[in-house]
Amino acid sequence: MSERKTKLTIRGLTKRYGAATALDHVDLDLADGEFLTMLGPSGSGKTTLLWSVAGLNEPDGGKIWIDGRDATSVPASGRDIGMVFQNYALFPHMSVSKNISFPLEMRKVGPQDRSRAIKRALEMVKLEHVGDRFCNQLSGGQQQRIALARAFVANPSIVLMDEPLGALDKKLRDHLQLEIKRLHGRLGMTVLYVTHDQEEAMVMSDRICLMNQGRIEQIGAPEELYFQPRSLFAADFLGESNLIPGRITGEEAGCLVLELPGIGTVRTRTTPPRPHGPDVVHFTRPESIAIQADAENKANRLQGRVTDVVVSGAITKLFVGVGDVSMKISLLTQGSQRVRNGELITIGWDDDVGRVLSPSRKAA
Repeated sequence: MSERKTKLTIRGLTKRYGAATALDHVDLDLADGEFLTMLGPSGSGKTTLLWSVAGLNEPDGGKIWIDGRDATSVPASGRDIGMVFQNYALFPHMSVSKNISFPLEMRKVGPQDRSRAIKRALEMVKLEHVGDRFCNQLSGGQQQRIALARAFVANPSIVLMDEPLGALDKKLRDHLQLEIKRLHGRLGMTVLYVTHDQEEAMVMSDRICLMNQGRIEQIGAPEELYFQPRSLFAADFLGESNLIPGRITGEEAGCLVLELPGIGTVRTRTTPPRPHGPDVVHFTRPESIAIQADAENKANRLQGRVTDVVVSGAITKLFVGVGDVSMKISLLTQGSQRVRNGELITIGWDDDVGRVLSPSRKAA
């Protein structure tokens, strides 16, 4: 962030709907050329924040700056924003070219420059041949690509995307994720993106802003949020995880020593910030746990009995009973050791892949 100009600055942004607080004093910075995704459950405030930036709702408190200019009270038409919606929001009575031309006309761009810009935009989304068609003659995926072309055509300061792929089937959604990522890399646009799809956020983003109850729970690179969650909510919301209550009983050689009831003693390297008390939750990702011979040289080794084996394509998921706890383990199906239900196996993980979290909402 320090190496790039700040494109968007938000400080203390607050929005209420009656007694409900949708945004609770949110602070956020978006760098020029960055792809930042707002992720979170329904009602977490991500779309409300996006609409506040767009000027489609009026905040009850706080400030928004775009390119260093106070935009808090500037109408949507004056913010130099491009928008892409889930339902495309294309004009059915206009041709594709007229749809793409609309933001250029609003900016009073001349006819010749408009024509060149429309041609470039259609080439950008690889739909040069559909300019004269009406939008209802296109497939859903083609309509969304036209919506992208319209958002990008006027080179806006920021492009806002509100769950733009939510109405598409998985195969098309996966394709357009890579298409949007390609366009972002090629054009260097600043993008603020909203989704509830975790995989989509992980694939597309420079950073992810995880929202919870109108606040930012954690913000960082996708791998940081996935492997280094700072709260129980972040660990539980993103992907699958093993979350086991325990208690800190000591510290040895840079590791916290934890007693996990019904399981035994494990060690985890300390990472700031430290837990607030002795009662904690121990966190590991299923893919960080090895089995059998691969587990023998790990800092933490336990024995458990396989209770279920689920093959889901390239990944095989094991459920292993260790004491009173069922632990999840993910292995590559190809070349993985054959494990059967009821088998007693050794599992293990390094002391630097676990994390100790506070059992409360407060980050640990």
